[in-house]
Amino acid sequence: MTSFSFWQRWLLIVGVLISIFGMLMTFLSGTPLFDSFNGQIDPVFWGGSAIEERARGFQGWIYGVWGATIAGWGIFVVFIAHYPFRNRERWAWNCLVAGMLVWFVLDTSLSIFHRVYFNVAFNVVVFLAVLLPLVFTRKYFTH
Repeated sequence: MTSFSFWQRWLLIVGVLISIFGMLMTFLSGTPLFDSFNGQIDPVFWGGSAIEERARGFQGWIYGVWGATIAGWGIFVVFIAHYPFRNRERWAWNCLVAGMLVWFVLDTSLSIFHRVYFNVAFNVVVFLAVLLPLVFTRKYFTH
């Protein structure tokens, strides 16, 4: 397997994992499976207080919508990695770099502003998982 093939498959797998995580978040965010996730975010906004039922309902909705967005974003990564990226179409590499930078800067800045450091750490992991194949395949997209 060539270096390019390895990183292209890596990117494809990361896209699948992002999609699966988004779907899990959509359908299971209010369940014990996501208690540790909520346990990192809830104290930032509610301290040690119990979350009122209306806020819990909003939280279920917003995490569901957020999860759906993440799932769709992962599908885009999968399709770009599988077709145009594999065919070394420059726009695919540029699209992934631009999309990742915009997402990372905006999401991470907002998370830092609101002191949701768990999300900052999560973003760094996802960003690096996508950035690595982009860095190591750049030479295949420059002419």
